[in-house]
Amino acid sequence: MGQDLFPRWDEALDDASALRKCIVCGCTEMYTRKNLPQVTPVIVVLAFLGATVALLGYATNPLVIVLLGVLLAVDVLTLFWARRQLVCYGCGAIYWAMRIARYHHAWDRTVAERIGKEPIELPTVLIESAKKREG
Repeated sequence: MGQDLFPRWDEALDDASALRKCIVCGCTEMYTRKNLPQVTPVIVVLAFLGATVALLGYATNPLVIVLLGVLLAVDVLTLFWARRQLVCYGCGAIYWAMRIARYHHAWDRTVAERIGKEPIELPTVLIESAKKREG
């Protein structure tokens, strides 16, 4: 039978209603990242092909110029659609659609290594599910 996970909201939010620490494991170290849409790799490949076509001199055709302009517009829109997420170094919990405080920065390897060496206090639900995946 499954157990319930009770989030630890005690002192999790700061005065500006931004997440200060993870509600799953209580870790205060978190980092931000952009969640790009799944179409991003396709757009990157198409942009590379478009640049190659332009370098080879085939961009003088009006149709090619229009297609390169459309590709540029889609590429810029993809960056605007990317949402910022907050990720816990300790347990890997991902938070989105929340206010992100200025003191949370991008991923840092030194912080990740330091947190990786510390024991994490996970709820029993997560410990049991991790043991089932390993065994």
